[in-house]
Amino acid sequence: MNASTKKLLLCGAIGGPLFVIAFLLQGATRADYDPLRHPVSSLALGPSGWMQILNFLLTGLLMLLLAVGLRRALHAAGRHSTWGPLLVGTYAVGLVGAGVFVTDPVSGYPPGTPAQGVHTWHGILHDFPFSVLVFAALASACFVFARRFAGWGQRGWAIYSAVTGALIVIGFFLFGQAFAQVAGLVEIGGLVQRLTIAVGWGWVTLVAIRLHNTDEPAPTDVGRHGS
Repeated sequence: MNASTKKLLLCGAIGGPLFVIAFLLQGATRADYDPLRHPVSSLALGPSGWMQILNFLLTGLLMLLLAVGLRRALHAAGRHSTWGPLLVGTYAVGLVGAGVFVTDPVSGYPPGTPAQGVHTWHGILHDFPFSVLVFAALASACFVFARRFAGWGQRGWAIYSAVTGALIVIGFFLFGQAFAQVAGLVEIGGLVQRLTIAVGWGWVTLVAIRLHNTDEPAPTDVGRHGS
């Protein structure tokens, strides 16, 4: 693996922690914002919203670079992968789109807005397709890499990837219901979303580091798993 490919993989390793740290700091310091209740995307609203918009855009660009790095790393090792890097790239596009098209108010934030929120064209695009792309593509990438890791004989990574994909799907459903104001979930929607992000983005970081630190990610099973 050449140095430029390693740098691209490092972009993905940096992107996840950067995104999480940025929204945690914003959520802890934003007046009237409740991290347990409100979505991460709601940080893009208001006078300081540019910081979360920038967070989406920068992380999305870093993940696009990661997708290129994954493609190169797997190709260099003789594993002609398509779906794994493509799904990570789709996840990255979702992040960029979520930054470009700002979300609508929901769950009473910003103050004075109704719990059910309002509906604008850019808020609709934020949710569909871009936010859906983020979580759907990331979960799918987890399952694709689970199969690939299994083919390489790396059972622990395969299980970890599959479990991560399942947790993303479950978390997406739960916080989606919370932001739709479902009783019993609405008060913890922000927490569930943050846990889901931490799990998913953490997986991206660890996979990027794993591939960065080994020149031969697949010592066995050459050419059989073209996922």
